Amino acid sequence: MSGKIQNINSRRIWDSRGHPTVEVDIVTSEGVIGRGRAPAGTSRGTREAIEMRDGGKPLKGKDVSQAIRIIQTKIKPRLIGKWLDATEAIDHFLVKEDGTSQKVNFGGNTLVAVSLALHDAKAKTDGIPLWELFAGITNSTPIIPLPEIQIFGGGAHASNRVDIQDFMVMVPKATSFSEALEVTSEIYHSAGSILKQRGILTGVADEGGWWPCFSTNEEALETLVKAIELTGEKPGDRVVISLDIAASEFYQNNQYSLDLEDKKYDTEQWIEILKRWLTDYPIVSIEDPLAENDPEGMIAFTKRYGDHYQIVGDDYLVSSKELVKKSYREGACNSLLLKVNQIGTVTEALASFEVARSYGWGTIVSARSGETEDTAIAHLAIGLGCGQLKVGSFSRSERMAKWNECLRIEEVFGENNFAGSEPLRKTWWFNQYVGN
Repeated sequence: MSGKIQNINSRRIWDSRGHPTVEVDIVTSEGVIGRGRAPAGTSRGTREAIEMRDGGKPLKGKDVSQAIRIIQTKIKPRLIGKWLDATEAIDHFLVKEDGTSQKVNFGGNTLVAVSLALHDAKAKTDGIPLWELFAGITNSTPIIPLPEIQIFGGGAHASNRVDIQDFMVMVPKATSFSEALEVTSEIYHSAGSILKQRGILTGVADEGGWWPCFSTNEEALETLVKAIELTGEKPGDRVVISLDIAASEFYQNNQYSLDLEDKKYDTEQWIEILKRWLTDYPIVSIEDPLAENDPEGMIAFTKRYGDHYQIVGDDYLVSSKELVKKSYREGACNSLLLKVNQIGTVTEALASFEVARSYGWGTIVSARSGETEDTAIAHLAIGLGCGQLKVGSFSRSERMAKWNECLRIEEVFGENNFAGSEPLRKTWWFNQYVGN
């Protein structure tokens, strides 16, 4: 046994957008303190766990005093005295006590903070790093993940100045995580210089990517290719592009409406647009290419391109194992974007990962647009050995904290345990989507 829960403290802290969020400390009988913090998304799937917010005028309705009250009056009394070894049972207990699929009664932000604190306390009590705990729970081989890093931010993260949400790069042929970050840094700053020279640099978006004033969505792709080239890299060789379309954000009345270009497309027309981008640019991964309420479109897109591209479900799957199962049966998506707060607890997120893995799917562990300095998801990606991590861009400390944590852990592992390094280049996702 690894000790009992002796006390639970909760408080309001502030996230990367200056909004309130929940932080939880679980104090063990051995004096260990495990800490968890709730992130928050702006672009959210309609089926994901719902946050407990106060509403009203103060703090734009985003205060979390109700969530903290629930922790202290409803959750704390139920958990005091429970053994830390029972992390899975405790998570299931909390889900059952809430009693709703979207965590309406306790709040997804409430439960995720408690669940992360619980697992942090368990790892600390056992004297192991958090990534090792996650690896043991899922029987995974830890791997330092390939970073997927935003260069341009758009969609809901940049006041919809660009319709597409994330324009990102990956460096799968780097030999280490450190090298991947070095290459990405050059590209990030090169892209910023281009925008500044053109007079179209507005600032940085929610996740730290450049906030550009492009005239079309495709101009972002063209500029990203140019930024890669300016660093001396050949687009599609060592550096590739990934996109988060976040199509649900601009799907209205059965049409995909691009405000930037004042154009509307039906599903087939939109798939043709995406087809051209996949053909013309070195894109290997595309997230939420069709809307969550356009399953026929997602199935059709996956059928056509799933053998050659990583097609990732975010809003489409909301980290739900049941939706992963349904999508697999229907032939929609071939990879899972895993966000713990989308589903509510660590245990539920791990279950979704294990289902995706059983199907041969890939998994990308992801942050949210409203983040904290917490580094748990870096440990989650490493412990699951899923090979990919997405936390935003290459600026803002809440993002860099996670990249830097991976660097520290890589020192322990050594470079040969990087997802893009030579011994691991035959893993399914690299061989299938990038090649040698």
